[in-house]
Amino acid sequence: MSPIISPSELKKNLSENLIILDARVGKEIYQNYLEKHIKGARFIDMDKDLAEIGENAAFGGRHPLPGVEKFAETLANLGVLEDSHVVIYDDKSGANAAARAWWMLRSFGLQNVQVLDGGIQSAEKEGIEFSSGVETFETSPVIKKEDWLLPLKRLEDVENELINHSSTVIDVRDAYRYKGESEPIDLVAGHIPGAINIPFSENLDQNGNFLKPEVLKEKYTKLLNDKPQHLIIHCGSGVTACHTILALNYAGFPIPDLYVGSWSEWSRREGKEIAKEE
Repeated sequence: MSPIISPSELKKNLSENLIILDARVGKEIYQNYLEKHIKGARFIDMDKDLAEIGENAAFGGRHPLPGVEKFAETLANLGVLEDSHVVIYDDKSGANAAARAWWMLRSFGLQNVQVLDGGIQSAEKEGIEFSSGVETFETSPVIKKEDWLLPLKRLEDVENELINHSSTVIDVRDAYRYKGESEPIDLVAGHIPGAINIPFSENLDQNGNFLKPEVLKEKYTKLLNDKPQHLIIHCGSGVTACHTILALNYAGFPIPDLYVGSWSEWSRREGKEIAKEE
């Protein structure tokens, strides 16, 4: 199953067996969901369901993963089964939290998971039916898992693999943040020494849709031609990194490693070198 679904495909496949998750983020986002969402969509919260935010971002970053047991309870409350067909959307073509939810569901063992290309805006343009208020649905039994199934890296792993030149570490933040020109979210501007910058926005066309798989394949093949094949992807806090992981999977590449702590952890950890570009 392709990790991306077009709005026209979604419209054709709408059924009682399809579980749609609204993963938009922002202030008063649940109220926005109640006011308007794709009919039948169930709300999933970035900070409460897709992360377990700790007291100190120097250890885990701003959006650490929740424990698998907690995520299992979240899925049960959303009525998600192991064989469910799940479609996730946000309002940034996956760059807000839809891709993070996709990664977590896949890493939890679900195979039939897709992100809506173009987000909620594309659904509206396609004429997909919208609704408001609270959606009612049945919960499901808790799926038992012991750990995340997709590859993860810790800060120490990233550091060691950069020293040994055994991995290509990709920073998907905007170029101005990578270069250290300014930093709107974290405490320090700059990037992990040795990491390269391929902004996640370059996965999209001018309309906010994912580039075609063959275009993404050619693009990343050229960019990574002379670099180690093993990839580690990071961003600010492990959310938009999943957008590039999704794009790479869509293009036919193996799913790379995710460094969840990302820049929010590295930049806060005492003694870690910070690089900038003039």
